[in-house]
Amino acid sequence: MNAHSTPVENAPRGGNPAAPASDVRLTVEQASYAYSVTDRGAPKFALGPVTFEARRREIVAILGPNASGKSTLLKLLAGLCKPLSGFVRVGDKEPSQLDPRERAQRIALVQQESALIFPLRVWEYVLQGRYPYGRRLRFESDEDCLMAENALSQVSASELRDRWMEQLSGGEKQRVILARALAQQPSLLLLDEPTQHLDIGGKVELLRRLRRLVDENRYTVVVVTHELNLAAEFSDRIVLLHRGKCEITGTPREVYHRDILEEVFNAPLDVEIRPGGKPRVLLRDANGRGERAE
Repeated sequence: MNAHSTPVENAPRGGNPAAPASDVRLTVEQASYAYSVTDRGAPKFALGPVTFEARRREIVAILGPNASGKSTLLKLLAGLCKPLSGFVRVGDKEPSQLDPRERAQRIALVQQESALIFPLRVWEYVLQGRYPYGRRLRFESDEDCLMAENALSQVSASELRDRWMEQLSGGEKQRVILARALAQQPSLLLLDEPTQHLDIGGKVELLRRLRRLVDENRYTVVVVTHELNLAAEFSDRIVLLHRGKCEITGTPREVYHRDILEEVFNAPLDVEIRPGGKPRVLLRDANGRGERAE
């Protein structure tokens, strides 16, 4: 640990101050969910009550080990599942109660990579993001083309428009996938492990791009990730899940405390605060020395 870093070990498991109502894009209030019961009468998996808010120009990271409930929570936010208790609201609407078209106009969900059914060029792929605004059996409008162009420009991918999707590198493909989501003109952007297949340079580039999009265009982004230090660097707040329960929510500095992270991730960890005030997680070896944990 360097001279400018401050160790952090203990913290109250609190939340965040309330935001002005006009600034809140996503409200999650005591939302829970349980999958179908087994033969023994118990649910296969249950997500306990979760409460947090996401505002304009914010990135919220959902963190937790495998099987902690991250994907289930993302489905609740996307309206693919209806909460068993509590509610999820995007603006003044509950996404699970919206028809698919209106839901896609409000929420863009970028899931983990799936194979294309048939070959597409980048331009055709991004135009798919305009489907929620169109009618069946019609060609794209001038507005659709403008929105698709703007989306490609926002992610610096205009030069890729005539390339085939299967010819893109991992980083290029992630930019194009993000462009298709932006073409939906959503108020809420949900991303499931967007850095999963990228090297460290690609991960940093993607998250920097997300940060810039949020700051410049007033998007609200929720991202599921395993990247502890990158989440601390680029996120405004954290939702930490553990065994189907919400362990703590708050800013990275409020959430990243040694006792909490060691309990959740079952690993010997240290947390230090860098000069800019952001936490960094270190993996502690048998001699008590720390190495950076991604």
